Amino acid sequence: MYLRSSHKNIQQHSGFMLVGVLVFMTVALVIITGITSAAVTNIKYAMHVEQREQAIHLAEAGIEYYRWHLAHAPQDFKNGQPATSTGPYYVSFYDKTAVLFGDIELTITPPVVGSTIVTIRSKGTLAGSTTSRTIETRLAIPSLAKFAVVANDVMRFGEGTKVFGPLHSNDGIRFDGLAHNAVTSSRDDYKDPDHSGNNEFGVHTHVNVPPASGVNITFRSAEAPPTNPVSTRSDVFLAGRLFPVPAFDFTGLTTDLAQIKANAQSAGRYISSSGSSGYRIVLKTDDTFDVYRLTSLQAAPNNCTNVNNQDEWGTWSVRTNGTGQVFVANYPIPANGLVFVEDNIWVEGTINSARITIAAGRFPNTSNRHITINNDLRYTNYDGRDVIALIAQGNVNVGLYSEDDLRIDAALVAQNGRAGRYYYQSACGSNRIRSVLTLFGMIATNGRYGFAYTDGTGYGTRSINYDGNLLYGPPPSFPLTSDQYTTISWEEI
Repeated sequence: MYLRSSHKNIQQHSGFMLVGVLVFMTVALVIITGITSAAVTNIKYAMHVEQREQAIHLAEAGIEYYRWHLAHAPQDFKNGQPATSTGPYYVSFYDKTAVLFGDIELTITPPVVGSTIVTIRSKGTLAGSTTSRTIETRLAIPSLAKFAVVANDVMRFGEGTKVFGPLHSNDGIRFDGLAHNAVTSSRDDYKDPDHSGNNEFGVHTHVNVPPASGVNITFRSAEAPPTNPVSTRSDVFLAGRLFPVPAFDFTGLTTDLAQIKANAQSAGRYISSSGSSGYRIVLKTDDTFDVYRLTSLQAAPNNCTNVNNQDEWGTWSVRTNGTGQVFVANYPIPANGLVFVEDNIWVEGTINSARITIAAGRFPNTSNRHITINNDLRYTNYDGRDVIALIAQGNVNVGLYSEDDLRIDAALVAQNGRAGRYYYQSACGSNRIRSVLTLFGMIATNGRYGFAYTDGTGYGTRSINYDGNLLYGPPPSFPLTSDQYTTISWEEI
């Protein structure tokens, strides 16, 4: 009896063990299935991530391809297709073993008139997959208007000058005003022509260090080599100063001016020599401009003479009583925005939603032609819709009989001369001293810039405001600083 009972217990224990084993195997199977499922999911996710990374690289390859294409064909926004083509354009991408890696879909939006900004949307799709990613970038060529002022000579910005925008000179800069952006020079040091003494830094100031005030007009040892490090002088240079930096090439502007003349003759407005003093151009808000032929200019007062022996000195002013000019015609602003005059010109007026470049020159260049602004030259809109460029083969002048509070909205370029005002001594009357000159735009000057002198003549307050719209949306045929497109924005769509 006891033996039978023992056998029964053994059978019962065996049943319990079998149930335990089954439970353990079930739990193990669930765990293994979960681990396997998680591993498969992770592998799929890793493959998905890898494919997405490959797709974004493929889309970037499309952007780089079209940047390369524009470097060889800057005006081709059709990927070599006929002018009637609207896109999108498709490009197959192969790896180094000649196996298809994926396809690229390109949508190209060319620049609007007056802009250099091209928009490229690139969609990359992997071969044998539905995985795709899309990038949109904007490329542009920067214009000469990357500076508020750029010069090929020494520059001096006196007290009362406020500049909002980058400044650069291929020579030295003395800055005694307030610079809200970077000031750069291509010179490590130079001899300031306005005082005796040793060389000073390529960019230096004579403003006394706070808490002192005023300006010291003599040599400043603290602003000269071998002082090291160079003081930041954040009271003058709010965004810093940097020197030496690469020089800007002014020589290419000659080609640009000749091309403007050719384009004005073919599709713009070309005005030949007046045979007299030049022309007065008055811009109007109805997209037209009036042209007057000048028969004589305003004479200088008695004893008002060229005491500084400046080249081509004069009043550079139209007769204030309205005589001395003959109306020629009213012209529409050309579709290409180009007006070229083979003579000296005086420009004034207001535009509204217009883009225009007015140039003055003579070819062959036996004598430079100049542009003068004595009365307000204004925009109606300050969002990039209104743009004026004045490009002079010689000087950009402000004459003796100029407005006391003068506003100039324009990009000013003096190819061989300088942008500024002649010196008018005390015998030249009350007009020698003017109050406020405000510029909204930029200045490029080959010679030394200046609208005021140390004895108080000229404009007491000069405010130079940089128009950032000019950088990638310059006036028609305005000089560019490069022939290569650069990226100005990037985003994934």
